[in-house]
Amino acid sequence: MSEALPAPLTSEQMRSGIPAVDRYLDTGYATVPGMSSRFAAAVCCGLLRIQHELEVAGPVVEIGPFEGRFFIALAHALQKGEIALGIDLFDWPNPEVKDRFEANCAKHGVPAERRIVWKADSRTMTPAELLAKLGGKPARFIHIDGEHSRAALTKDLELATAALSPEGIIVLDDMLHPGYPTLMVAVQDYLGRHPEMCVLCIIDRETVVAATKFVLCRTEWFKRYEEKLLEAYKANVWPLGADFEPHWCLVLSLDTRLAKIT
Repeated sequence: MSEALPAPLTSEQMRSGIPAVDRYLDTGYATVPGMSSRFAAAVCCGLLRIQHELEVAGPVVEIGPFEGRFFIALAHALQKGEIALGIDLFDWPNPEVKDRFEANCAKHGVPAERRIVWKADSRTMTPAELLAKLGGKPARFIHIDGEHSRAALTKDLELATAALSPEGIIVLDDMLHPGYPTLMVAVQDYLGRHPEMCVLCIIDRETVVAATKFVLCRTEWFKRYEEKLLEAYKANVWPLGADFEPHWCLVLSLDTRLAKIT
């Protein structure tokens, strides 16, 4: 008789393995306005912990941090000497959103010296400008949650790839969301242009609002990251995985059941 698989962890049970991150996820995350998934935040910060274990270092970037819910989690995963950069137009729903972002960061323990807030348009930014803002250091982790159009995602992906370290990770928000069906087209086109990149894993949706994320890395780093993810989150691995034809990757989900045949 085959061994029963462990029950998947709930969103509230998920941990990054970084005490400061997990305290924030438990006590502060839901209080900061935003739509980001707690489940995805735990996994993404778990990836930042895994990077540290693999001796991958460097700054962290978020394009589109809004009021800071996800950004604060990333900032709590920083190692000594690292910084987090938040890039946003900070014009929606009003210009005061930048002040609320700064206040949320301060309230939840992200000091000014650990963060850079850049009011800018990533769609017109050059890689040289982004790298200069990072002090010339390529990013180890870039979360893209900017304008949800095919053209904007294409620009953000190219920008992120040019500013990413060889060991780095790119995370894309709101993939497979019913409201933004063309984002997947932009990703497929990108993977065709960049055969050196692949999808490391899919982080399944928590709700329709807190939607799916794609995690990308360079192909030569795929196995190292995959092994660590399996070790950390084996209870939340959906058994069939994702087929990117011919590449397969992990699917991490709160619901790991297979469809019943009736």
